[in-house]
Amino acid sequence: MPALDAWLDGISMVLILVGALLCLSAAIGVVRFRDVASRLHAATKPQVLGLVLVCLAVALSQRSWPVVAFLVPVIMMQLATAPLSAHMVGRQAYRNGAIPEADLVVDELRDSAIVDDSPPN
Repeated sequence: MPALDAWLDGISMVLILVGALLCLSAAIGVVRFRDVASRLHAATKPQVLGLVLVCLAVALSQRSWPVVAFLVPVIMMQLATAPLSAHMVGRQAYRNGAIPEADLVVDELRDSAIVDDSPPN
């Protein structure tokens, strides 16, 4: 079993390194990118994958079912909230005019009631 433990520890170290690099690239992308759409992609895609890889590495290194039972809801909450928050920020950026219409390939929100420019009563 020591050989298997060494392999699992090595795999968990690689997963933590890759996950940390993905989270770092997400943070750098949020700071460096200029437009909202690019920042949203940088904030959600690599960050979620980085967290999943780090959680998988923790589960592999601990080799315990209670740890896995703790990490599964963490991953599920991240997978549920990251796209939702990105959608909300993107929609608000569209409403505020922060996303240029020339950058849109398809504009599904143009005719919807969400783009109501009338002042509230």
